Amino acid sequence: MWRKRGTPLLLERINGPSDLKQLSLAELPQLAEEIRRFLIERLSVTGGHLAPNLGVVELTLALHYLYNSPDDKFIFDVGHQAYVHKMLTGRMDRFHTLRQKGGLCGFVKRGESEHDVWEAGHSSTSLSAAVGMAIARDLKGEDHRVIAVIGDGALTGGMALEALNHIGHEKRKLTVVLNDNEMSIAPNVGAIHNYLGKVRSDRTYRKAKDELEWLLRKVPAIGGKLAKTAERVKDSLKYLITPDGMLFEEFGLKYFGPVDGHDIGKLLEAFRHADSVDGPVLLHVLTTKGKGYTPAEQDSHKWHGVSGAYKIESGQLIKPVGPPMYTEVFGNALIELAQQDERIVAVTPAMPGGSGLLGFDAKFPGRMFDVGIAEQHAATMCAALAMEGLKPVFAVYSTFLQRAYDQVVHDICRHNANVVFAIDRAGFVGADGETHQGVYDMAFLRHIPNMVLMMPKDENELRNMLYTALQYDDGPIAVRYPREQALGVPYDAEPAAIPIGSWETVREGDSAAILAIGPMVTVAQEAAEFLKREGMNVRVVNARFVKPLDEAMLTQLAGEHFPILVLEEGAEAGGLGSAVLEFYAREPFQNVPVRILGVPDVFVEHATIKEQRQMTGLTAEQAAQRIRAAVVRPKQRAT
Repeated sequence: MWRKRGTPLLLERINGPSDLKQLSLAELPQLAEEIRRFLIERLSVTGGHLAPNLGVVELTLALHYLYNSPDDKFIFDVGHQAYVHKMLTGRMDRFHTLRQKGGLCGFVKRGESEHDVWEAGHSSTSLSAAVGMAIARDLKGEDHRVIAVIGDGALTGGMALEALNHIGHEKRKLTVVLNDNEMSIAPNVGAIHNYLGKVRSDRTYRKAKDELEWLLRKVPAIGGKLAKTAERVKDSLKYLITPDGMLFEEFGLKYFGPVDGHDIGKLLEAFRHADSVDGPVLLHVLTTKGKGYTPAEQDSHKWHGVSGAYKIESGQLIKPVGPPMYTEVFGNALIELAQQDERIVAVTPAMPGGSGLLGFDAKFPGRMFDVGIAEQHAATMCAALAMEGLKPVFAVYSTFLQRAYDQVVHDICRHNANVVFAIDRAGFVGADGETHQGVYDMAFLRHIPNMVLMMPKDENELRNMLYTALQYDDGPIAVRYPREQALGVPYDAEPAAIPIGSWETVREGDSAAILAIGPMVTVAQEAAEFLKREGMNVRVVNARFVKPLDEAMLTQLAGEHFPILVLEEGAEAGGLGSAVLEFYAREPFQNVPVRILGVPDVFVEHATIKEQRQMTGLTAEQAAQRIRAAVVRPKQRAT
């Protein structure tokens, strides 16, 4: 599959798009092979999104070979599919730093290169960006191409369909490349997926279309009238043979395809054909996710995003040893509880594997619903399921829940619907970086009426919280948990309900108190150990409920006149610390000394989770320093 080592490589000659254009068309397949080898080898060390990038090698080569970036605008719907684009635009020598602190971002990033014109970590945004850039181009009197690359899975996102509707209305010149690999992260679902399957597999239509185009090329060019007639005949053929008609042409886009996304010659021909159209075009490109690496082709779901290293020859992932990830703990607990209550159903927006629901789906296939990349729809559907007496568990990453904020407010909380939110990737997410940080959900959920919000300190408490949530009948309730390995603590023999709004003291002390939540409880205990060596006994409280607060404990702390530090891996603005300050401001307490140590008002870039905590001061050392500053009196400090 790969060229022998020592053979001169075309890839070594590519330092930018202009170098690519010096190659002949016949050399591009060899370059595609070298790019795949490069990605497979480099990502075996750093991890990253392997399968999506292996699938778009030829497509990205064709774009940069034919067009002129950054004058021509390439908009990648999901930025993690742009590794080849990064390689071709002068960043190949930095790939060993991919997704590491200070290194290349795993997504398109505007501050990284002039060729990165649009940042996206969430799907379905590219078409809205494309029409915006096309409008701006035309208003400024410029003349460049705008090309959006969107996957078939992303078309299930309502925002993409809204944009398609507007693109057809505007009728401006732009190209939509539909990268159809039948996958998003998991296999795609839904009517649009089924429709594309018909277009993809309708050999009768494709053969007839090819034969008609061959015939028309044989007819001498005798004027525009014949050309227009030919186009009408081809359009009629589409409607005659394709059972459902051409959906995209009904939206007002000229449709071309399907085109083999791994044949550079056909891709270039298709792009040139699209350029001849004065208006919006949709180019339907068929690709194979994981192309060129057998393990990724056979299981593109597993190889969509590889969090760490792997062995190239065997395809064996090198997984960390020790306790399971919190995601796995959640999935197993949900299966356990669903066996006891047939009302429990699970809902996911295209993340059955990432959210730990594959086992649930295998055990209860009729009770698991993957709605595709459609978080808004998922949230409202859960509200309706709850109103009809079921127990829906909406399993969603914190970063993706942001997309359903209005539905959480309007359809779930306003109705007081008994929906359980299982919020994965809460807190820092490590290498995925700023587009995926789960640090905002506490702030945007706790202010909504009827919401209950909690987070466990360990896996046993997560199991108990999920049980608590499913026993709760009074409205929406959310349990959030981190993207980390659990602590390895033993489980209770049977899950037990936790009193709503109750905190627990996990370490006694009479000098100060740290109110911590989730993984920060462990950090707080480490800080208390530091301070114990200095003669300070610091109380550590597992403030596991962000809403409602344990007001009885807060009242007790105020009476003891403790300095209080709130330690949270979430945005300081609007989080747990804000809630504590609001409580003390609302009640008749005098001068309760509260300090907050959380995520500051910045977007935290990619690094390891440990490094992200160090970058933001969420460490035991920093927590101890804050306590020292609060406890030591100014007179003592001066000496």
